[in-house]
Amino acid sequence: MLLPVNATLGVVLAVLLAAAVAVAALAHLGHARAFALAGLRAALQLAAVSYLIGWVVRSVPWLLCFLVLMFTVAVRTAGRRLTPNRTWWWAALPLAAGVVPVVGALLLTGLVPPRGVTLIPVAGILIGGALTATVLGGRRALDELETRHGEVEAGLALGLPDREARMEVARPAASDALLPGLDQTRTVGLVTLPGAFVGMLLGGASPVQAGAVQLFVLVALLAVQASAVAVVLELVARGRLHRVPLATAEGE
Repeated sequence: MLLPVNATLGVVLAVLLAAAVAVAALAHLGHARAFALAGLRAALQLAAVSYLIGWVVRSVPWLLCFLVLMFTVAVRTAGRRLTPNRTWWWAALPLAAGVVPVVGALLLTGLVPPRGVTLIPVAGILIGGALTATVLGGRRALDELETRHGEVEAGLALGLPDREARMEVARPAASDALLPGLDQTRTVGLVTLPGAFVGMLLGGASPVQAGAVQLFVLVALLAVQASAVAVVLELVARGRLHRVPLATAEGE
Protein backbone atom coordinates (compact mmCIF):
# COMPACT_ATOMS: atom_id res chain seq x y z
CA MET A 1 0.00 0.00 0.00
CA LEU A 2 1.39 3.39 -1.03
CA LEU A 3 -0.01 5.39 1.92
CA PRO A 4 -1.32 4.04 5.23
CA VAL A 5 -4.70 5.51 6.13
CA ASN A 6 -4.13 6.56 9.72
CA ALA A 7 -3.82 9.58 12.01
CA THR A 8 -0.32 10.38 10.75
CA LEU A 9 -1.66 10.79 7.21
CA GLY A 10 -4.34 13.14 8.48
CA VAL A 11 -1.83 15.30 10.32
CA VAL A 12 0.52 15.48 7.32
CA LEU A 13 -2.36 16.45 5.01
CA ALA A 14 -3.48 19.17 7.44
CA VAL A 15 0.06 20.56 7.66
CA LEU A 16 0.49 20.58 3.87
CA LEU A 17 -2.85 22.32 3.37
CA ALA A 18 -2.02 24.88 6.04
CA ALA A 19 1.35 25.49 4.36
CA ALA A 20 -0.34 26.07 0.99
CA VAL A 21 -2.78 28.52 2.56
CA ALA A 22 0.02 30.33 4.42
CA VAL A 23 2.20 30.71 1.32
CA ALA A 24 -0.75 31.97 -0.74
CA ALA A 25 -1.62 34.48 1.98
CA LEU A 26 1.93 35.71 2.66
CA ALA A 27 2.71 36.07 -1.03
CA HIS A 28 -0.65 37.84 -1.62
CA LEU A 29 -1.58 35.36 -4.35
CA GLY A 30 -5.26 35.91 -3.66
CA HIS A 31 -6.37 32.28 -3.27
CA ALA A 32 -5.66 31.46 0.38
CA ARG A 33 -9.31 30.98 1.32
CA ALA A 34 -9.95 29.06 -1.91
CA PHE A 35 -7.06 26.71 -1.07
CA ALA A 36 -8.51 25.94 2.35
CA LEU A 37 -12.02 25.36 1.01
CA ALA A 38 -10.73 23.25 -1.88
CA GLY A 39 -8.78 21.01 0.49
CA LEU A 40 -11.77 20.51 2.78
CA ARG A 41 -14.11 19.88 -0.16
CA ALA A 42 -11.69 17.36 -1.63
CA ALA A 43 -11.57 15.44 1.65
CA LEU A 44 -15.36 15.34 2.00
CA GLN A 45 -15.99 14.50 -1.65
CA LEU A 46 -13.41 11.72 -1.76
CA ALA A 47 -14.78 10.27 1.47
CA ALA A 48 -18.28 10.22 -0.05
CA VAL A 49 -17.07 8.74 -3.35
CA SER A 50 -15.01 6.09 -1.55
CA TYR A 51 -18.16 5.06 0.33
CA LEU A 52 -20.49 5.09 -2.70
CA ILE A 53 -18.33 3.76 -5.50
CA GLY A 54 -18.39 0.19 -4.21
CA TRP A 55 -22.07 -0.27 -5.06
CA VAL A 56 -22.27 2.31 -7.85
CA VAL A 57 -20.00 0.17 -10.05
CA ARG A 58 -22.34 -2.81 -9.68
CA SER A 59 -25.46 -1.02 -10.97
CA VAL A 60 -25.66 0.27 -14.55
CA PRO A 61 -28.35 2.92 -13.84
CA TRP A 62 -26.39 4.31 -10.88
CA LEU A 63 -23.19 4.14 -12.92
CA LEU A 64 -24.77 6.31 -15.63
CA CYS A 65 -26.10 8.71 -13.01
CA PHE A 66 -22.63 9.02 -11.51
CA LEU A 67 -21.09 9.76 -14.91
CA VAL A 68 -23.75 12.41 -15.58
CA LEU A 69 -23.02 13.93 -12.17
CA MET A 70 -19.30 14.09 -12.97
CA PHE A 71 -19.99 15.81 -16.27
CA THR A 72 -22.52 18.24 -14.77
CA VAL A 73 -20.13 19.35 -12.04
CA ALA A 74 -17.39 19.82 -14.64
CA VAL A 75 -19.69 21.97 -16.79
CA ARG A 76 -20.71 24.13 -13.85
CA THR A 77 -17.11 24.51 -12.67
CA ALA A 78 -15.78 25.41 -16.12
CA GLY A 79 -18.67 27.74 -16.93
CA ARG A 80 -18.40 29.77 -13.76
CA ARG A 81 -14.63 30.05 -14.19
CA LEU A 82 -15.20 31.56 -17.62
CA THR A 83 -18.04 34.03 -17.12
CA PRO A 84 -20.50 35.26 -14.46
CA ASN A 85 -23.42 35.59 -16.89
CA ARG A 86 -25.80 32.97 -18.24
CA THR A 87 -23.60 32.06 -21.18
CA TRP A 88 -21.63 29.80 -18.80
CA TRP A 89 -23.73 26.78 -19.83
CA TRP A 90 -22.02 26.82 -23.26
CA ALA A 91 -19.09 25.21 -21.44
CA ALA A 92 -20.97 21.93 -21.81
CA LEU A 93 -20.20 21.91 -25.54
CA PRO A 94 -16.37 21.82 -25.45
CA LEU A 95 -16.47 19.29 -22.61
CA ALA A 96 -18.84 17.02 -24.54
CA ALA A 97 -16.94 17.51 -27.81
CA GLY A 98 -13.76 16.33 -26.15
CA VAL A 99 -15.01 13.52 -23.92
CA VAL A 100 -17.97 11.87 -25.67
CA PRO A 101 -16.26 10.83 -28.95
CA VAL A 102 -13.18 9.47 -27.16
CA VAL A 103 -15.15 7.51 -24.55
CA GLY A 104 -17.52 6.27 -27.26
CA ALA A 105 -14.63 5.05 -29.39
CA LEU A 106 -13.02 3.29 -26.42
CA LEU A 107 -16.28 1.51 -25.59
CA LEU A 108 -17.00 0.52 -29.21
CA THR A 109 -13.51 -0.90 -29.74
CA GLY A 110 -13.63 -2.78 -26.44
CA LEU A 111 -10.48 -1.14 -25.09
CA VAL A 112 -12.52 0.02 -22.11
CA PRO A 113 -15.24 -2.42 -21.01
CA PRO A 114 -18.59 -0.93 -19.93
CA ARG A 115 -17.97 -1.66 -16.27
CA GLY A 116 -17.87 0.92 -13.53
CA VAL A 117 -14.54 -0.20 -12.14
CA THR A 118 -12.84 0.77 -15.42
CA LEU A 119 -15.24 3.28 -16.99
CA ILE A 120 -15.42 5.67 -14.03
CA PRO A 121 -11.63 6.18 -13.69
CA VAL A 122 -11.13 6.59 -17.45
CA ALA A 123 -14.10 8.95 -17.83
CA GLY A 124 -12.94 10.90 -14.78
CA ILE A 125 -9.45 11.41 -16.19
CA LEU A 126 -10.82 12.53 -19.57
CA ILE A 127 -13.47 14.85 -18.08
CA GLY A 128 -10.81 16.36 -15.83
CA GLY A 129 -8.52 16.95 -18.81
CA ALA A 130 -11.34 18.54 -20.82
CA LEU A 131 -12.25 20.72 -17.83
CA THR A 132 -8.70 22.04 -17.51
CA ALA A 133 -8.35 22.70 -21.24
CA THR A 134 -11.74 24.41 -21.46
CA VAL A 135 -11.05 26.70 -18.51
CA LEU A 136 -7.52 27.61 -19.58
CA GLY A 137 -8.39 28.05 -23.25
CA GLY A 138 -11.60 29.96 -22.61
CA ARG A 139 -10.14 32.27 -19.97
CA ARG A 140 -7.08 33.08 -22.08
CA ALA A 141 -9.27 33.82 -25.11
CA LEU A 142 -11.69 36.02 -23.16
CA ASP A 143 -8.89 37.84 -21.35
CA GLU A 144 -7.14 38.54 -24.63
CA LEU A 145 -10.30 39.93 -26.21
CA GLU A 146 -10.73 42.28 -23.26
CA THR A 147 -7.16 43.59 -23.23
CA ARG A 148 -6.83 43.78 -27.03
CA HIS A 149 -10.30 45.05 -27.80
CA GLY A 150 -8.83 47.80 -29.98
CA GLU A 151 -7.29 45.24 -32.33
CA VAL A 152 -10.66 43.54 -32.73
CA GLU A 153 -12.21 46.92 -33.59
CA ALA A 154 -9.42 47.54 -36.10
CA GLY A 155 -10.11 44.20 -37.75
CA LEU A 156 -13.79 45.03 -38.01
CA ALA A 157 -12.93 48.43 -39.52
CA LEU A 158 -10.87 46.65 -42.18
CA GLY A 159 -13.90 44.57 -43.13
CA LEU A 160 -13.24 41.33 -41.24
CA PRO A 161 -16.35 39.48 -40.02
CA ASP A 162 -16.90 39.47 -36.23
CA ARG A 163 -15.76 35.87 -35.89
CA GLU A 164 -12.56 36.36 -37.86
CA ALA A 165 -11.63 39.56 -36.02
CA ARG A 166 -12.03 37.87 -32.64
CA MET A 167 -10.32 34.68 -33.81
CA GLU A 168 -7.18 36.52 -34.91
CA VAL A 169 -6.77 37.88 -31.38
CA ALA A 170 -8.01 34.91 -29.31
CA ARG A 171 -6.53 31.90 -31.14
CA PRO A 172 -2.84 32.25 -30.11
CA ALA A 173 -3.78 32.80 -26.46
CA ALA A 174 -6.27 29.92 -26.33
CA SER A 175 -3.74 27.57 -27.91
CA ASP A 176 -1.50 27.97 -24.85
CA ALA A 177 -4.01 25.81 -22.95
CA LEU A 178 -2.58 22.80 -24.79
CA LEU A 179 0.95 23.31 -23.44
CA PRO A 180 0.53 21.50 -20.07
CA GLY A 181 -0.74 18.35 -21.81
CA LEU A 182 1.97 18.52 -24.44
CA ASP A 183 4.70 18.98 -21.85
CA GLN A 184 3.37 16.12 -19.74
CA THR A 185 3.34 13.80 -22.76
CA ARG A 186 6.80 14.87 -23.93
CA THR A 187 8.43 14.40 -20.54
CA VAL A 188 6.61 11.31 -19.28
CA GLY A 189 9.08 8.79 -17.92
CA LEU A 190 11.86 11.38 -17.84
CA VAL A 191 10.47 14.05 -15.52
CA THR A 192 7.28 12.51 -14.11
CA LEU A 193 5.67 9.12 -13.62
CA PRO A 194 1.95 9.96 -13.77
CA GLY A 195 -0.76 8.43 -11.63
CA ALA A 196 -2.00 5.78 -14.07
CA PHE A 197 1.50 4.31 -14.40
CA VAL A 198 2.14 4.28 -10.66
CA GLY A 199 -1.34 2.95 -9.91
CA MET A 200 -0.93 0.04 -12.33
CA LEU A 201 2.43 -0.88 -10.82
CA LEU A 202 1.01 -0.79 -7.30
CA GLY A 203 -1.90 -2.92 -8.49
CA GLY A 204 0.50 -5.66 -9.60
CA ALA A 205 0.73 -4.96 -13.35
CA SER A 206 3.99 -5.36 -15.21
CA PRO A 207 5.97 -2.23 -16.17
CA VAL A 208 5.09 -2.87 -19.84
CA GLN A 209 1.37 -3.02 -19.06
CA ALA A 210 1.61 0.09 -16.88
CA GLY A 211 3.46 1.94 -19.63
CA ALA A 212 0.86 0.96 -22.23
CA VAL A 213 -2.00 2.19 -20.03
CA GLN A 214 -0.22 5.47 -19.32
CA LEU A 215 0.49 6.02 -23.02
CA PHE A 216 -3.17 5.37 -23.80
CA VAL A 217 -4.25 7.92 -21.17
CA LEU A 218 -1.84 10.60 -22.40
CA VAL A 219 -2.77 10.24 -26.07
CA ALA A 220 -6.49 10.17 -25.25
CA LEU A 221 -6.03 13.34 -23.19
CA LEU A 222 -4.32 15.07 -26.11
CA ALA A 223 -7.33 14.31 -28.31
CA VAL A 224 -9.79 15.41 -25.64
CA GLN A 225 -7.98 18.65 -24.84
CA ALA A 226 -7.41 19.62 -28.47
CA SER A 227 -11.11 19.17 -29.20
CA ALA A 228 -12.16 21.08 -26.07
CA VAL A 229 -9.88 24.05 -26.84
CA ALA A 230 -10.99 24.17 -30.48
CA VAL A 231 -14.66 24.25 -29.52
CA VAL A 232 -14.35 26.77 -26.67
CA LEU A 233 -12.31 29.04 -28.97
CA GLU A 234 -15.04 28.83 -31.60
CA LEU A 235 -17.70 29.70 -29.03
CA VAL A 236 -15.74 32.73 -27.86
CA ALA A 237 -15.06 33.88 -31.42
CA ARG A 238 -18.74 33.62 -32.31
CA GLY A 239 -19.78 35.52 -29.18
CA ARG A 240 -21.73 32.62 -27.71
CA LEU A 241 -19.50 32.58 -24.64
CA HIS A 242 -18.70 36.08 -23.41
CA ARG A 243 -18.34 38.31 -20.36
CA VAL A 244 -20.76 41.04 -21.38
CA PRO A 245 -22.86 41.95 -18.31
CA LEU A 246 -26.25 40.26 -18.41
CA ALA A 247 -28.22 43.53 -18.44
CA THR A 248 -26.18 44.83 -21.40
CA ALA A 249 -26.53 41.57 -23.31
CA GLU A 250 -30.30 41.52 -22.84
CA GLY A 251 -30.64 45.18 -23.83
CA GLU A 252 -28.87 44.79 -27.18
